[in-house]
Order: sequence, then structure tokens, then C-alpha cells
Amino acid sequence: MTTLAHRVVSGLKEQILSGALAPGSQLPSESRLIDEFGVSRTVVREAVTRLRAEGLVETHQGRGSFVLAVPEPSPFAGETAQIRSHGDVLAMIDFRLGVESEAAALAARQRSDADVAAIGEALAELGRAGHEGAVAADFAFHRAVAAATGNRFYLELVESLGPMMILLPRTRLGEEHSVTDAAHVARLQREHEAIAEAVLAGDAETARAAMRVHLGSTRRRVDG
Repeated sequence: MTTLAHRVVSGLKEQILSGALAPGSQLPSESRLIDEFGVSRTVVREAVTRLRAEGLVETHQGRGSFVLAVPEPSPFAGETAQIRSHGDVLAMIDFRLGVESEAAALAARQRSDADVAAIGEALAELGRAGHEGAVAADFAFHRAVAAATGNRFYLELVESLGPMMILLPRTRLGEEHSVTDAAHVARLQREHEAIAEAVLAGDAETARAAMRVHLGSTRRRVDG
């Protein structure tokens, strides 16, 4: 995130956390934000994308962006706002490799009928999501797997990282791995399908391996 975008994010976040921008209220228009912060339209859009990834706003096409309720503090402090360097992003993926691979294995053993339905719906939504909804849909899938463990600590940890755990690696990818590239999107979908199939089949070892393949591939794409 650029320095200018960080300034806009900080300013808007302060208004959201103080209640000046209450849950349900609409963010000022792009034109107003450009005037208020003295930045370009590109910077404003980058800042709104960051706020959306942090779960503070949601955007409705044609209507604008609206403030969400501030999430309750989590016992885990992922501090994704402090993840800035290339090395930080790789370290976060390595952390996720250890945590989420075991979560997938546990989910395969513990999943309930409700979890099966939630993972299936998250996978379907990931397939339907366009560019705007890709990060949220990807995060929802990983959250559903964590929830299926039946262990609140896995879920709380993933929630503490939030959608930024999906967005940050994507900002480091080259054009060949863009979310607008059909071949890349198809690869990602197959990786998620392999995880879902193993979890839903109750195959813990395959679920663990599928998650490791997915996150390992993400790491190679980022580090490539």
C-alpha cells in the first residue's frame, strides 16, 4: 500500500472507529475523498480496497461503499496492517501453511452436516465471484474450513488475519497470476475444490496435503 493510500486509510479508519462514520452509513464519494485528502482517484480506490479487506466497509456496485460494524477484538492479534514487505508476506504464508494444513485435516475428521453445507456453498460462491468479490469469497472458503474444525481457536485465528491474508499475497503477484487471468482463476478453483473434496470425504491426510499444495503454490507464485 502506498504512503498516500495509508494516509487515507488511517483517516477513514479513525472516523469509523470513533463513530463519526457509523455502521450502515455511506462513505463519502470518491470526489469528496479526493478533495478531503488531496489525493488521486487511484489512491482513494486503493484505500477503499484496503478497508474492504479489513472488513470495515463493503462495496455495492452502483451504490457505493458502506461502513460495517467494527469487529469484536480477537484474542489473536494478526496485525496484518504491519505486514508490508515481501518477506513479511512470505512469512505469513509459511505461518498459514502450518496452521491451515492442520485445520483442514481436523475439519475432515470433525465436520458436521452444517459445515459440509457451508464449505460447499463457499466453494460455489468462489466459482461465481468476479474480480470485485474474489478476495471475500476466497477468505470465506478458508474461514468455513477453519469453522469445520469445531475448534474455536482455529476460527478465531483465521478471523484475526481477516481477508488481508488473501489480499496481501495477491498484491505481490505478476500479471500471469492476475485474478482477471482465466487460467490462473481456474487453477485456484481446482486447488480449492481438492481441499473441499477431501474435507467433505472425511479424508484427513488428503485434506492436509491439498491445503499444503494450495498454500505452497501460493508461496511459489508470490516468490517467483
